[in-house]
Amino acid sequence: MRITKTFWGKTSDGEDCFLFTIKNKHGMSVVVSNLGATIISINVPDRDGNSTDVVLGYNSFKDYVKNESSFGAFVGRVANRISGAKFTVGGKEYTLDDNDNGNCLHSGKKRYSSFTYDYEINDDTDEPTIEFSRLSPDGEQGFPGNLDHTVQYTLTNDNELVIEYFANSDADTPLNFTNHSYFNLNGHGKANTLNHLVTINADQFTPAGKDILPTGEFRDVDGTPMDFRKPVTIGDGIFADYEPLRNTNGYDTNFVINHTEQGGVEKCAEVYSPDTGIIMEVFTDLPGVQLYSTNSMDTKKVFKDNVNYNLYQGLCFETQFFPNTINTPEFETKNNRGYIKAGEEFETTTIYKFSSRKH
Repeated sequence: MRITKTFWGKTSDGEDCFLFTIKNKHGMSVVVSNLGATIISINVPDRDGNSTDVVLGYNSFKDYVKNESSFGAFVGRVANRISGAKFTVGGKEYTLDDNDNGNCLHSGKKRYSSFTYDYEINDDTDEPTIEFSRLSPDGEQGFPGNLDHTVQYTLTNDNELVIEYFANSDADTPLNFTNHSYFNLNGHGKANTLNHLVTINADQFTPAGKDILPTGEFRDVDGTPMDFRKPVTIGDGIFADYEPLRNTNGYDTNFVINHTEQGGVEKCAEVYSPDTGIIMEVFTDLPGVQLYSTNSMDTKKVFKDNVNYNLYQGLCFETQFFPNTINTPEFETKNNRGYIKAGEEFETTTIYKFSSRKH
């Protein structure tokens, strides 16, 4: 099985960007790019065997260079928000871009999705892999330390997209990698995701205020619209008169995953579309997962395949350390301190696994 490479475009700095298509023997394919180590499409068979692209995206290379919505994006150094666009490490305060009402969102204006990555293909096996690597220099985005980092994508014959992140730095630095794909298991350009049934293995969540920053509280999901321990249709809860939902106009919520094994890659969520029968399971070794329900969207813009998107068009399942851990003492536990130390080898895994079932 081989990975095919196609020229896609050239950045303003003259760097060549490519699309890499990975296929497995069950009809699943994934398209990624060295522009930002971005996921462009994920095509999976529905219950009738029809190939369905289940991730939202733009219609042109030019739009992906900007990628204002972070479609399919690899996000770093720090996903989600940092309060006040500043933090302190080693007794020194660092200032970041204020790009979200006084806070820093997804590390600022110049995001990892806009950089071009080196790539290495390994398609000599039955389950091909592609690696995207880059050195983020000291001071980039305002963060300390030279950060070597790699994102590795593997497509298995169990219809799993395995994402592995590796990093090390020569200075203590905040770190919180994630993938920001928007999933619509009806098909990216079909009906919105309000009919999706979602299960999240979490007894608690970290409620956010109107600034979408966690307050530091751990709140039980029991008796709230945040209880996904059994399958819940997104549309049943998203419009509830509940302050954490009102604050964010829908789900934009970090859930505290019930891990049974410290450091183990375990299932944290499942999504099902009754329209197509497609199921997506999410596995991770990280402590949190952010459910985002596409609470804002430019509904006049033309997106991938010349379609328009609407509110709630996609669902993001962003595996992560808890948001703003670097500034939230309540979150700074041994396994979730929000940064890596100089010389530390960092590694984490997230898996999106696809299948389908009949009615």
